Amino acid sequence: MKLVKNIDRRQIGEDRSTKTEVSRTASIRSAITKDLFLYALIAPGLLYFLIFKYVPMWGVLISFQNYSPFLGFFKSEWVGFEHFARLFSNADFYMLFRNTMAINVLSLVFFFPLPIAVALLLNELQKEWFKKSLQSVVYLPHFLSWVVIVGLSLLLLSKEHGVLNQLLELVGWGPIEFLTEPKYFWALLTAQTIWKELGWGTVIFLAAIAGVDPQLYEAAKMDGAGRIRMMWNVTLPSIRNVIVILLILRIGHMMDVGFEQVFLMMNGAVADVAEVFDTYVFRVGIKQGDFSYSTAVGLFKSIVGLVLVIGANKLSKKFGEEGVY
Repeated sequence: MKLVKNIDRRQIGEDRSTKTEVSRTASIRSAITKDLFLYALIAPGLLYFLIFKYVPMWGVLISFQNYSPFLGFFKSEWVGFEHFARLFSNADFYMLFRNTMAINVLSLVFFFPLPIAVALLLNELQKEWFKKSLQSVVYLPHFLSWVVIVGLSLLLLSKEHGVLNQLLELVGWGPIEFLTEPKYFWALLTAQTIWKELGWGTVIFLAAIAGVDPQLYEAAKMDGAGRIRMMWNVTLPSIRNVIVILLILRIGHMMDVGFEQVFLMMNGAVADVAEVFDTYVFRVGIKQGDFSYSTAVGLFKSIVGLVLVIGANKLSKKFGEEGVY
């Protein structure tokens, strides 16, 4: 009798688990059917990340191989961490790391705060037509390619025919070699980035400012706060979470430098301060065909970026911020 009762209990338990799974499946189907158009809306984005972000991650395996296109993934020789050891022992590693970090630190220090300041100033403008016109002018360079930006830089800064050098000659200061002098290269890249991407950053912060509760400004006015005081004590604290999240994401890209910008601005005179990991991967991986080594360099960049994001996120949480996750 006990055996029969135990069997009955097991059957009842199995029936309950089966019913639970069926109910879960039915609820998932009903949820998908209910929000079918929303799922269809996000499907292209999910497919993009799946096809172009996750599927190619299979290719990092060749960083542990002496990859040959003729042998493929499975027949190429496995060499372990040989390519990483080669990278760290390379005489150019210090130069690549220094240049990459220097360009990104300059961008982080001088470029990152500017969109916040410009967004705050645009938000204080009273005339709506002037505000939108100024915002459009600032935002317009974002749509120009780096080829156009570098072309304009050559027209303005070249030693022989540059507009700026011609103006300097008129005042007797003589021409300055902006494009071939290494000491100007990092500053020039930072200035180009600021001019091109300043408007893009302001859009994000203006959207965050638009979500600030107007009652906070009314309460500040009743307490006698002026516009600058409201900007400092109301607007900035209200968008602090957005600033922290964007800062964490920016820190995660500290090993990435715009390849196209650096590649177009680079010349033999400034190669020692212009060569970064992105251009190095192009030169070694594409031009020389060393696919495994260049993949190892790219994987090293990705790991450093991941560590920086995790570290910055933990640090932000210690200071009471939400962080990225």
